[in-house]
Amino acid sequence: MAVKAKAKAKTTANADVKKDAENLGKMIRSFGNTIAEIFDDPEIRQKAKDFSQSVIDSAARVVESKIRSQQNKAKFRDAGRAAQSLGKTLVEHFDTEK
Repeated sequence: MAVKAKAKAKTTANADVKKDAENLGKMIRSFGNTIAEIFDDPEIRQKAKDFSQSVIDSAARVVESKIRSQQNKAKFRDAGRAAQSLGKTLVEHFDTEK
């Protein structure tokens, strides 16, 4: 029984990692598509699609412990802060009410 439970836990963990990777890939693709629309550039859209797929593929190859390590969690938080900063700067720069 313990072997089955351990196998099920590993399968669930792998599914979680895959789901997280796919979500990250969707966010990257969405950001790239938005930038591509701004510049009306299909090449940027394709590069965003390719990059997001490479993120998904790469994450699928690493083990859960690496993705969920404290060091990597901190890196993801830093990336999130950078994205927020970029968003805030863009809003401030293009604010039409100024």
